[in-house]
Amino acid sequence: MRAVVAIKQVVDYAVKVRVKKDLSAVDLDNVKMSVNPFCEIAVEEGIRLKEKGHISELVVVSAGPAKTADTLRQALAMGADCAIHLQTDIRTDQELQSLSVAKLLAKVAEKENPTLFLLGKQAIDSDSGQTASILAGLLGWPQAGCASSVSLDDTKTAVTVAREVDSGIQEVRLPLPAVISADLRLNEPRYATLPNLMKAKKKEDGSHQGRLPGGRLGTTTAGTEG
Repeated sequence: MRAVVAIKQVVDYAVKVRVKKDLSAVDLDNVKMSVNPFCEIAVEEGIRLKEKGHISELVVVSAGPAKTADTLRQALAMGADCAIHLQTDIRTDQELQSLSVAKLLAKVAEKENPTLFLLGKQAIDSDSGQTASILAGLLGWPQAGCASSVSLDDTKTAVTVAREVDSGIQEVRLPLPAVISADLRLNEPRYATLPNLMKAKKKEDGSHQGRLPGGRLGTTTAGTEG
């Protein structure tokens, strides 16, 4: 059973953002970038499901420029098995919209054939919170958003999700495959240790196309047409 986690590189939450002088966008030059906090929680949940024996392989995927590879390596250092880099020069904070991202992720799902697709409920730069819902619609899969608890059945045919809603906690049961988006209280992500980060940096990346096994980083050009 395979799970895919979509992650996004954003300006680190502790950084005070600056606007360009022409007021066209946030200035990203020489700014610390990190994994979107909600996405990091989704990665942690995927690792925990793997540690419990519910899934056999965890794949992380992200769309963005070349430096997005650093974010993917962090996920590999946390415990993901392999990574897919959908490389694009489009700014992911304002130009690469949720619909385009969802279409890219749907193509990844077609190729990887996962049983579970995990995402953060929203990105802290755009705050749109739409990608998971659009992806579920494109795939025709059931979806549970704002997850605070995820439990897979022993039969691996269904998943029970506790969702944070306005009135409290709503528990839903979904048949697999399914799309789940993580909320803040789902878990506390582990730190990527320095030895694991060093190992991740040494793993092969660069000219290969598509997914590479064994924790290595594969790159492919992202297209958003259609």
